[in-house]
Amino acid sequence: MNSRRSVPIMYWLSTFGALAAIVLIYHFWLHANPTTVALTLVLYVLVVAAQLRLRYAVVASVVATACYNFFFLPPVGTFTIADPQNWLTLFAFLVTSVIGSRLSQTAQEEADQARARQRELEVLFSLSREFLQTENVAEITAALPTLINIASQAQQSTLYLLDGDRVYQAGEPRIVPAEFPHFRLLALSLSDPEILPDGIVHIPIRAGVRPRGLLQLIGLRVSKDTLRAIGGLAAIALDRAQALEEVARSEANKESERLRNLILDSITHELRTPLTSIKGAAGTLLTMDTVNAEDRRALLTIIDEEADRINQLVGQAVEMAQLEAKEVHMDLHPIDLRDIVVEAQENCAWVWTSHPVTVSIPALPKVIADSMMIGKVLCNLLENAAKYSEAESPISISAEQKEGYIVTNVADRGVGIDPMEQAFIFDRLYRSRTHSQQKPGTGMGLPISRAIIESHQGTLTVTSQTGYGSVFSFSLPIARE
Repeated sequence: MNSRRSVPIMYWLSTFGALAAIVLIYHFWLHANPTTVALTLVLYVLVVAAQLRLRYAVVASVVATACYNFFFLPPVGTFTIADPQNWLTLFAFLVTSVIGSRLSQTAQEEADQARARQRELEVLFSLSREFLQTENVAEITAALPTLINIASQAQQSTLYLLDGDRVYQAGEPRIVPAEFPHFRLLALSLSDPEILPDGIVHIPIRAGVRPRGLLQLIGLRVSKDTLRAIGGLAAIALDRAQALEEVARSEANKESERLRNLILDSITHELRTPLTSIKGAAGTLLTMDTVNAEDRRALLTIIDEEADRINQLVGQAVEMAQLEAKEVHMDLHPIDLRDIVVEAQENCAWVWTSHPVTVSIPALPKVIADSMMIGKVLCNLLENAAKYSEAESPISISAEQKEGYIVTNVADRGVGIDPMEQAFIFDRLYRSRTHSQQKPGTGMGLPISRAIIESHQGTLTVTSQTGYGSVFSFSLPIARE
């Protein structure tokens, strides 16, 4: 309270001090003519009006008029005016001072209003920009009070949503749960912003005519139009985020359905060939009365191989579904990459017998991984390298450390992959149009391998050139001490 009183006192003292200085300088030192004094006093009143409120300028005008009459109009030293023309001069001086003060005050008020409008527009622009950058309902609801506090410099913001009676707050003081029923009543009843005498503002949030919630702001002084705009922006941001989530959910459902149908169609197509072979071999055995031992063994071999192919395809499809649903338990622990190579040499020994395999793995830190799963990935890459390479062509396994990961490379000198197909080889059930008829396979090995590596927070990539071979690289995070 004392500080509030001291400010006007300082204004009055500075106003009269400056006036006294002008009068004393002109009366006792410069001895200027009345016209110069009058112009100086008018300028002084205009400065007071520009810097302070109108009441200071009006009082300064009256006091300056009295001083001008007393010190500079004859007879000097009295308030008597000898020359009637000086009455007109005195009146013109007073009117000019008051009108100038009023015009200056009006210009100042308009400038203040323009600055206030500019600040309100900046607040709305900042809020709209921040709201548009967030596309998640959970994120926008949690961040909205903080964004309002930052953009509008309010002391405290509270967002109450009728859906679930959820409350999000930012700033101080915090709202206690006992006040939440009061928020619900206000959200349902208010249709326009409410400004309370204690500086608390309530802004209803509505989607059309349907109430969605309430914004309570403390320490924000803006116009009602701006408050309505803040409420509208909040409602639009919530509706937009919710609409985007619904669209994304709908697109995800459509994509899931499309992939499900694609998998079913592809599996059906892949199953038809081995089933046809099995049916043909079994039918031959049933219809022919006499089948020599060699032909009988050949037909049974076809049935056995094609049954294994069906079993492999179904098993891989189930494994892929489990990996995507994150239903596969990973036994992650620090392991040495060289141990995985040794296990792969045992599990896919035919690769070593048909191709010279070079292993170049220096002493590297251990990786955090599931040894069985990574062994499956390495075997799959080695078998693909052997399958699409000429017999006796070399295959190399190497590893290096890069930015917190161990990158393992499996390189071959096989047929390579067409650049147009490199973007699709990790898709489920995709087979190369050039080699699918020549080489057996299900098109599930690489997608499963990538899913396993990604579940380890790594990546699986390929670099290839047709006719010169391919290099498959997968990264695994280094195990920390």
